[in-house]
Amino acid sequence: MSTVREATYELLRTLGLTTVFGNPGSTEQTFLQDFPSDFTFVLGLQEASVVAMADGYAQATGKPALVQLHTAAGLGNAMGQVMEAWFSKAPLIITAGNQTREWILREPYLTNLAPELLPQPFVKWSYEPKRSEDIPAAIMRAYLTAIHPPAGPVFLSFPFGDFNEQAGKPVYVRQTVQRVEPDANALHKCADILSQSHNPILFIGAGLGRSPGGWDAGIKLAEKLHAPVWATPYSERVSFPESHAQYQGILPAALKPAGELLKGHDVALVVGAAAFRFYPYIPGEFPPPETRILVVSDDPREIEISLEGDGLLGDPGIACSRLADAIQRDTADISFPEKPRPAQPEATTPITPDFLYSTLAQVKSADAILVDESPSDVGILKEYLLTTLPKSFITEHSGCLGFGLPAAAGIALAQVHSGENRRVIAVIGDGAFQYSIQALYTMAQHHLPVTVIVPHNAEYAVLKAFAELTNTPNVPGLDLPGLDIISQARGFGVEAVSVADPHELKQVLQDALTRKGPMVVDVTISRTIPPLV
Repeated sequence: MSTVREATYELLRTLGLTTVFGNPGSTEQTFLQDFPSDFTFVLGLQEASVVAMADGYAQATGKPALVQLHTAAGLGNAMGQVMEAWFSKAPLIITAGNQTREWILREPYLTNLAPELLPQPFVKWSYEPKRSEDIPAAIMRAYLTAIHPPAGPVFLSFPFGDFNEQAGKPVYVRQTVQRVEPDANALHKCADILSQSHNPILFIGAGLGRSPGGWDAGIKLAEKLHAPVWATPYSERVSFPESHAQYQGILPAALKPAGELLKGHDVALVVGAAAFRFYPYIPGEFPPPETRILVVSDDPREIEISLEGDGLLGDPGIACSRLADAIQRDTADISFPEKPRPAQPEATTPITPDFLYSTLAQVKSADAILVDESPSDVGILKEYLLTTLPKSFITEHSGCLGFGLPAAAGIALAQVHSGENRRVIAVIGDGAFQYSIQALYTMAQHHLPVTVIVPHNAEYAVLKAFAELTNTPNVPGLDLPGLDIISQARGFGVEAVSVADPHELKQVLQDALTRKGPMVVDVTISRTIPPLV
């Protein structure tokens, strides 16, 4: 008879879960002992980085990723990025050890006192098997739960020693649907509303980008509807080509300016997101009285929290394609003016964010994957660095900093494993850089093709902007003097270079983007307070 450990690894092979993102702890060692040679263990030096790496890997591959954490202590460290995975609908199977079953009642050191409660509410399911022999079956259920729409993280707790016990009966490897078709009658009703609309507007969210073929389905719908296209605010990925003639930009993330933008539009169709995630609070009329909102999502919760919207539940990609086929609308007189491109900024010292991103746009390849965690500059970045291909832009969705750097490592590892070998460019603010800096170690150890660009302004500029907007002066802790980005990167084994001269910037970026392994580029930029909306 095989052990629980042997049965578990055989199941993981069958499911294709042979890459384990982890930070080993004492209570997990009976799972990790004699680690199989056909598996890959990706070490992260802190649990938040581990989860974010797995998140990036799962989003890049479109498949679940396996995560190993250390009992309650490791799970506690990781919770910010578990929340991020939940918001971004990343299918993660997160596991952690617990103390030996025989003495959990005594609550010894490193006991997870509430293994099924601790990760809530940011997992789809959490469970500690009641019997050791149930572990493989629990993993099978966790796999199905993680990938079933809407996808998301799950959590399993395994008491120490359970993997050495005798296995039970073999686990049946089950399948489930990963895409749910919208109700035909509801879809045709939605198509009728759009066909009869006088001035519709289309909003594209991240859910469309997660749907296989969603990118093309969104284009098909937009061109059939012939409506202006906007991205939803705080979207974690780009799901529509930003170079398309109908694309207008990102909806302002506040009630008043969003309501003003919707004025004159009788129907607003929101695909793959809730309507809408707003912040900061700027009161205003929303939606305008003349605007009817329709929400298409495979996540019931996104429909539920869209307080002014009627819902169509189903896979966004399937829905877009079928709506495009069903809509009948006269669009002969509708045209879209060509959007002006930003002018080439001047080379000044210090380097401006405009000059940094315009220069990066000149040297990066079209298929590079951009990971952004620079809240102060993202508006400027999006002006110069247009996303024109699927799966080419990703950022955090929860508001929890520390995602970008390790996510870039996970995405780059996925490029290596898949053979696509697309270059990953991570733009990480000097403040955000500190949150999961341990990810640099993993980049170095795996020689990952990542260029990390750090716009260094020595401040939390976005928080200063918020302070101005909300009239809250003299907030402490918004300046960041003394950060040595170069020494930090080299301390983890990653080569780094600083640049302050705008005339040297292009060559430095070119060299970094052609480097085989990771490299950090520390760019001294001007201190400016960005507009929030």
